[in-house]
Amino acid sequence: MPTPRLTALRMALVTVGAVALLAVYPLMRWWPAGFRWQPPQPEYDHMIVAIYATLGLFLLRAARQPLRHLSLIWFAVWSSVAHAGVMAAHAWRSPEEHAHFAGDIALLLSAALVLGGLTWRVTRGPGAPPAAA
Repeated sequence: MPTPRLTALRMALVTVGAVALLAVYPLMRWWPAGFRWQPPQPEYDHMIVAIYATLGLFLLRAARQPLRHLSLIWFAVWSSVAHAGVMAAHAWRSPEEHAHFAGDIALLLSAALVLGGLTWRVTRGPGAPPAAA
């Protein structure tokens, strides 16, 4: 029987996976100031959508058995932090890109914090499986 923490992690993986799979392109179209970088480069947009859609599919798959996919989950966490960090540095230097702090940068950091925190609690907290300790 799954613990409440494992259930929360599964729900977070489904949510983050679905957003990565289905919402990146619509967000780029709906709020370009927060999700598209200037100058417009359709090739870059397509690449980002493809990468995040692929990650989203794998996170959805990992939601079934998160403990068997910890390396993928931690990759999603730390690659999101790295990606947000690079974007933050660029946005900081370009006033026209400051909306990204409330857009894609915030979204990536939120996903990283939620997935990282829940994964940590499932694998390291009270009631963690012996193999993960």
